[in-house]
Amino acid sequence: MAQASTALRHSDRDVADDTIASIAAFMARATFETTRLAAADAAALAAHVAPGTPVYVSALPTKPFAEQRAVVAAVRAAGFEPVPHLAVRSFASAAALSDHLGAMVEEAGVGRVLVIAGDRPEPAGPFRAAIELIESGLLQSHGIAEIGVAGYPDGHPRVAPVTLDLALAAKLIAAAETGLAAHVVTQFTMTPEPIVAWLTRLRAQGIDHPVRIGFAGPASVTALLRYARICGVRASAQAFARNVGLVRDMLGTAAPDRAVRGVVGAGPGGRLGDVSPHFYAFGGLAAAVRWAAAVAAGRIALDRTGGFSVTPP
Repeated sequence: MAQASTALRHSDRDVADDTIASIAAFMARATFETTRLAAADAAALAAHVAPGTPVYVSALPTKPFAEQRAVVAAVRAAGFEPVPHLAVRSFASAAALSDHLGAMVEEAGVGRVLVIAGDRPEPAGPFRAAIELIESGLLQSHGIAEIGVAGYPDGHPRVAPVTLDLALAAKLIAAAETGLAAHVVTQFTMTPEPIVAWLTRLRAQGIDHPVRIGFAGPASVTALLRYARICGVRASAQAFARNVGLVRDMLGTAAPDRAVRGVVGAGPGGRLGDVSPHFYAFGGLAAAVRWAAAVAAGRIALDRTGGFSVTPP
């Protein structure tokens, strides 16, 4: 009996070690997203992230285009690949979009962009949807070789799931037909179930493009729930809110450990295809970078809630 008990403990330890190794390997491919690059952010990237790692630079409708160009240039100067968002509804003309993109290509060597419609209820100019820019040839004329397009595992507050699926497929087809490589970047979700269900459906439809899965970096629980409302992440936010009292103080900080572990556990043998983590820095880019680096180094302890905690170095 004692020998059986010892063997069982060894088996459990082996499973835990394999799980930690799988999580670390997944996290080693992390990319990041930010709206700015403070000195502390650049320092964290330099200390913990491989040179050339993509850092996506979001486009806020309330900010002038010059601010995005400055952040893009700063990301490149720090030794990383800037991938700017192009929110097509924000541009008053094709010429304005071309000038903005051309400046980022010339000044920061941009070769990939994330093409989105943007949050404006009505377009400022000729582009209403991301696919219109993809099909226009404007990206290719500036030497853009690859685009990212948006995915919505948690749905969209104003668009039906079937419409989202059709739009995603159409954008990926348009990219292929116009000579652009493509990948998908998802909205952030707070629990693993919507991500796994959406990826399973995507792969069943024959869409095998790489997917960067959106996670929220460490942030206060109240901030995460606020961003979830703003971004329309309802289903996973509700599930997160139901469970948060079990494992987190509402005034404390939460990390995406359960979501990360759930996704990794659902995809053994590559069942979910080519997937990697993408971090939205709601609690600050430096904090997201440090957390991701610690997990990628395997400095974690699994817990009984389906998540894990980061252990000291």
